[in-house]
Amino acid sequence: MPTDTKAQGPLRGVKVLEFVGLGPAPFCAMLLSDLGAEVVRIDRPHAGGGGPAEVLARGRRSAAFNLKSPGAVKACLSMMKSAHIVLEGYRPGVMERLGLGPEEALKANPALVYGRMTGWGQYGPLAHAAGHDLNYIALTGALDAIGPKDKPVPPVNVVGDFGGGSMYLAVGVLAALHHARTTGEGQVVDAASWTVRPISWARSISSTPSACGVSRAGRTCSMAARPFMTPIAARTMPSCPSARWRGSSSSF
Repeated sequence: MPTDTKAQGPLRGVKVLEFVGLGPAPFCAMLLSDLGAEVVRIDRPHAGGGGPAEVLARGRRSAAFNLKSPGAVKACLSMMKSAHIVLEGYRPGVMERLGLGPEEALKANPALVYGRMTGWGQYGPLAHAAGHDLNYIALTGALDAIGPKDKPVPPVNVVGDFGGGSMYLAVGVLAALHHARTTGEGQVVDAASWTVRPISWARSISSTPSACGVSRAGRTCSMAARPFMTPIAARTMPSCPSARWRGSSSSF
């Protein structure tokens, strides 16, 4: 049994390159590190992150680069050549503009697994919109299942960001890693906090005694997710709760 605790775990020998972001992507990197992967985190110069109080940054080394510098981009592409997984959590198009997108990365390393984490996905009407955990779980109906009958209770960012984002990203990159080791072909894994919706739908279907059943909190739960299964609804959903939401909701 290895004596170096950093080298233990089922992902021992797996090299992960993480471009620092917020919430879901660092949580996924933390999970992979906890499972034994060697994770190197690319930080911004003088950002001051990754200290002892930053739990999501635990278990990995870091390097600081100004990604707008051609030399830094070249160094990151060089690191990608020996990596198995890349994780990034920027808004859609940022990595491409930096010259570090999937096309350049897979050209440098055809067996690379390129994991992407956003709020609303890389494409679609909300791809470039701001969003937060509460938006994702409210608009997908997941929030309906939480709290008493008369008032839903926001569960911090555990359900949307971590449950709907990080966990799907972790499963996706590990499945893609298995594929890459079997075939030598890398993949792009596009995860989003918005994908909490399958959790909501599964809960709705499994917990209702009938097609129009009632949730544990006393609210109709099968109806909570139904509007969001239509393309029309997807085009009309706003990114943040506001006066606009009250007007847009009439389209449902």
